[in-house]
Amino acid sequence: MAAVRFHHISLSVADLTAQEAWYSSAFGLTHVDERLEMPEAGVRTVVLSDAADLRVEFVERPGSSPAAYADPFAATVVQTFTHLALQVPDLDAAFTRLTGEYGAAPVSSPAPGVTEGMRYAYIADPEGNLVELIETSHD
Repeated sequence: MAAVRFHHISLSVADLTAQEAWYSSAFGLTHVDERLEMPEAGVRTVVLSDAADLRVEFVERPGSSPAAYADPFAATVVQTFTHLALQVPDLDAAFTRLTGEYGAAPVSSPAPGVTEGMRYAYIADPEGNLVELIETSHD
């Protein structure tokens, strides 16, 4: 079997323009890989990527309803994807920058992970999507 690798993750959003701007600025997802409007389905999408080939697709559909969770464990009440996890070089700096400068809601402060040398924290983007920030000493 040929090697399989992750291609992208897709987030349903209420405001495509606002989320595109936030993720571009906050995480450096500045390259537009794809932009598509499907009026018959009532959907607009954009796929953004960065220089390291991280890709996130944002899909806007009027009338969609948010799924907001108080913490990462509450998100597991439904069987679906629960969060986006992004590796960052400096967890404390990223958490401070995102919750300060970019207005992300803090969900859980930086803490040690189970794996030796790993630390994590959770934030919520402006629409409440959970984002896990991970720092490893094995970079």
